Amino acid sequence: MRYLVIFMLLTVVASLGSALFFLFRDSGNSSRMLRSLAIRVGLSMALFIFLMAGYRFGFITGKL
Repeated sequence: MRYLVIFMLLTVVASLGSALFFLFRDSGNSSRMLRSLAIRVGLSMALFIFLMAGYRFGFITGKL
């Protein structure tokens, strides 16, 4: 569970980095940048829902 969360956070950061790369490379006029940001938002929402469901079903305890 812990490794999946770390992997998701790393992919969110990688998607943000790719959006920054496309911002500079394409001078801000790129659909690739928008797609990267949309992927980042989707991954962040999926991670949030995954964490909430994991807590609800007892996979994540309240004690850290």
